[in-house]
Amino acid sequence: MKEQRLSRVNSLLKEVIYEVIHEDVRNPHINTFVTVTKVETSADLHHAKVYISMIATDAEKEKILHALESAAGFIAVQASKKVELRYFPQLTFKIDHSADELMRIEKILGEIESKRKSRPVTETE
Repeated sequence: MKEQRLSRVNSLLKEVIYEVIHEDVRNPHINTFVTVTKVETSADLHHAKVYISMIATDAEKEKILHALESAAGFIAVQASKKVELRYFPQLTFKIDHSADELMRIEKILGEIESKRKSRPVTETE
């Protein structure tokens, strides 16, 4: 039961934090290509890790992460107005590298496939 509630809170926070970032945060470093991919809240709801994904270079990602970290208090206050929780968690932002890993894997698989197609066909195949 507790895990199910935590899962619902995480899902709700993911939506609300995304909304606040895109509608309320006015920082030139934070572009529209920032997506909240996952939120992991501690069991006591005092801390939350917010995983973000973005289309940017590594240097730009660091700037965006720093801008979000500096705006974390503002984001939490704005989000707490939209969600009723006894405690609103302290937000920590992390970069979600899963999209980068997926693109890297797909590139490797594409290279393998192109090499396979370029090989001459033998009689055993």
